[in-house]
Amino acid sequence: MNTRSLLADAARRLADAGVESPRVDAELLLAHVLGVSRAGLLTLGEVPDDAVARFEGLAGQRADRVPLQHLTGRAPFRSLELAVGPGVFVPRPETEQLVEWALARLAGLAEPVVVDLGSGSGAIALSIAHEHPGARVTAVERDPGAIEWTRHNAASRAAAGDTPVDVLSGDMTDPGLLRELDGTVDLVVSNPPYVPDGATVPREVADHDPPLALWGGPDGLDVVRGLLRTAARLLRPGGGLGIEHADQQGGALPALVRASGSWTGVEDHPDLAGRPRYTTAHRTGG
Repeated sequence: MNTRSLLADAARRLADAGVESPRVDAELLLAHVLGVSRAGLLTLGEVPDDAVARFEGLAGQRADRVPLQHLTGRAPFRSLELAVGPGVFVPRPETEQLVEWALARLAGLAEPVVVDLGSGSGAIALSIAHEHPGARVTAVERDPGAIEWTRHNAASRAAAGDTPVDVLSGDMTDPGLLRELDGTVDLVVSNPPYVPDGATVPREVADHDPPLALWGGPDGLDVVRGLLRTAARLLRPGGGLGIEHADQQGGALPALVRASGSWTGVEDHPDLAGRPRYTTAHRTGG
């Protein structure tokens, strides 16, 4: 079948199903099936019948709102490509800006100690270890399904030559978590569960992202409250904290951080679309 016609038909199908980027998703799925880059599709003429059948099957699943990354098994994040699938939160491009802030915060520190709370696929922790090779990074994940992806990606990156990341099964709100690091950590980062209970989310999220990575109580900040206590205990005086949040929490989360009394320099940051996206602060001295 002709490549152009195949993609046009699939894009219409995905658009009718409410997929936000139907043409892009169709191209990425076909590139995945054929084992070529998306740009490589430009030079293709006919698609073999067996590849057409595979592609149309995947396009049908995408039309049923299975996440694109679950169908390809991969999620790009900064300079990495991570394995993802059922049971783990798919990393979003918006989180890359939190990593950018974290790396700027770590600049000049030869062997900083970093803790990523609620690591999921390992996107934040592994990006920091990849881009700041001297960092000693610990990734904490509670969900028994998600942590298998954390471990898989950590092992893959270590095999590729990156500084190994320690992966720990644990709850970011546990008062006993990482007690051996109390007062020694340079940076705590987290993309925690922050969606308010009962909020409407896309089908890809509601049906496929793990609940432990999504729901954060009535105001979406229940887990963050425990996270703040853990971070305040772990960080050295002057250590940095970065927390991602929902668009609507650009006022509430910084206010919560300030009210805890353990932080200075509390600041909220927008994403590339100008929406409130993450809050940063520094541990007070003493």
